Amino acid sequence: MQYMNKVFLLIGGNMGDRLQNLHQAISLLSAAVGPVIQQSAVYETAAWGKTDQPAFLNQALLLTSRLSARELIVTVLSVEEEMGRHRTEKFGPRVIDIDIMFYNEDVINEPHLTIPHPQMQNRRFALVPLVELAPEMIHPVLGKTLEELLLECKDELPVVNFSKTGLG
Repeated sequence: MQYMNKVFLLIGGNMGDRLQNLHQAISLLSAAVGPVIQQSAVYETAAWGKTDQPAFLNQALLLTSRLSARELIVTVLSVEEEMGRHRTEKFGPRVIDIDIMFYNEDVINEPHLTIPHPQMQNRRFALVPLVELAPEMIHPVLGKTLEELLLECKDELPVVNFSKTGLG
């Protein structure tokens, strides 16, 4: 049997039926990438970077996959495209966004692929759901646990557990 890679993804979106879009992304990713082993709660966060748009729902996923990192990025982009994602505006509204947070403990710096995600330590909306899944995981570049990175994060945008708001 081929080695199974551990992949942490962050999925999110702020257009259409946000919760249904997350469910659809999980279904498509399970089929194309590999089984979802764990998923965080769904969190709602104000838009980051470009703030004049609806709030996002975000969720972290842990999958196992036989795909290489390069195959994974191609697959993730095709799932986004299949769901109607069009990259027209940086930080703009989107049906779905799928980011590779970690691929095993690998460090990859290529023109169209940077792993671990280079901005996760600056974004509470990424760290909160990741900490829920793997608080003791050590960031292979920064040498700190995800929990430590969350404690040090300067991002002040609230990240609210959507299922506990009565709406999710």
